[in-house]
Amino acid sequence: MKNRSFIARNPSTLIFLACLGIFTLAVTIASEGFGLGLISTSFVKTLGKTLCLCLVAVAMDLIWGYCGILSLGHFAFFGLGGYMIGMWLMYERTRLIVTESMAAQQIPPTPQEVIDSIGTQIFGVVGSSEFPLIWSFAHSLTLQLILVVAVPGLLALVFGWLAFRSRVAGVYLSILTQAMTLALALYLFQNDSGLRGNNGLSGLQNLPGVTASQDVVSIWFLWASALALGLGYLLAAWVVSGKFGSVIRGIRDNEARVRFLGYSVETYKLAMFTLTACIAGIAGALYYPQAGIINPAEIAPIASIYLAVWVAIGGRGRLYGAVIGAALVSLVSTFFTGGQAPDIPLGFYTIAWVDWWTVLLGLTFVLVTLFAPKGIGGLFDLIGRKAK
Repeated sequence: MKNRSFIARNPSTLIFLACLGIFTLAVTIASEGFGLGLISTSFVKTLGKTLCLCLVAVAMDLIWGYCGILSLGHFAFFGLGGYMIGMWLMYERTRLIVTESMAAQQIPPTPQEVIDSIGTQIFGVVGSSEFPLIWSFAHSLTLQLILVVAVPGLLALVFGWLAFRSRVAGVYLSILTQAMTLALALYLFQNDSGLRGNNGLSGLQNLPGVTASQDVVSIWFLWASALALGLGYLLAAWVVSGKFGSVIRGIRDNEARVRFLGYSVETYKLAMFTLTACIAGIAGALYYPQAGIINPAEIAPIASIYLAVWVAIGGRGRLYGAVIGAALVSLVSTFFTGGQAPDIPLGFYTIAWVDWWTVLLGLTFVLVTLFAPKGIGGLFDLIGRKAK
C-alpha cells in the first residue's frame, strides 16, 4: 500500500486530466479557427477565460478548503498577474506601431525618441509621457513573465509573514486580506499609479508580431489555459496528497493541536499562501489577454468574494469541486448577463436577468451553505458511496 503511485492514490486526478484533454480537443475541433466552425470565436474565448477562473478557484480551494484560511484577497494576485503581462503587451505593441510610423522619416529617430513616443502613446491618456519605475522591465517578455509569478508571490510572502507571525486568524485575517485588496484597487485607480489609473491596460488581445487571426489566437490561449489548469491541478493534488497535505488539513481542523505536535504552523500557512498567490498570478496572466482589458475594477474586493462563492458552491476541500463551481458560475453568468436569458414580464414588473443575476448568485450561495454545505462536489461523494 505504501508503494502505490501518486495516480493510484488519486484516481480522480487522472479522470480530471482526461476530461480536460477531451474537452480541449472537442472545442478545438468545433472552433472556427481550427475546426468545423460550430463554436464562435467569442465563445472559445469565454471557455478559455473560464479555464483560467477554474485555475484560480483551485488556488482558492487550496488555501481555504484545505488550509482553512478564508482569503478574501486572492483575486488581487490574479489581477497583478494580468497587469504584469499586460505591461509587456502594451509596450511591445506600441513599440511596433511607433517604429513603423517613424520608419518613413528621412532622418532615423534616436532610441530615446522612440521611447519618448512610446511613453506618449501609452501614458498620454493620463497626461504623462514618461515611463514610471514599475515599467522598467516592460520591454522584456522574459522578465515580465518572471514578474507574473514574482510580484504576487512577493506580496503574499510579505503580507502573510506579517499576518501569520502575529497569529492573526479567522475572520480577522479575512478582513485583513480584503483590506489589502481594497488598498491595492484604490491605489491602481489613481493616475499616478503607473498603470494608467481607471483606464487600465487595453488592447491586450492583440499579440505583438502575431499576424494570425483572433480565431486562431483564441485556440492558442485555450490550449495554454487548459495546460495551465492541468498542471496546476496536478500540483495541487500532489501538495494535498502527502505529509504536507495532512499537516495543512490538520491546521484547518485543529491548529492548536498541530502546533502542540511541534509543527511550525506559521511556516505551513505562509508556504500555502505564497504558492496559491503564484498560481493565481499565472491564471490572471492567461485570462486578461483573452479578455482584452484589465482595470482596477477587475480586482475590487467583490471579485474575491465571488471567488469564495464559486468554491463554496462547487464544494471546498475538493479540487474538482472548485473547478465545477467556477466553471458553472462563469458559464451561467455569461448566459444571464450576456442578454441570452429572456426577461420575465410579470405585468407590474419585468425581471431583467442582467440586473438580477447577482441576486440569484447570492441566493444560490445561501441555499448551498444551508442545505448542501459540501457543495456540488458532495454529490459526487454521495454517488461514489452508493456505487460501493
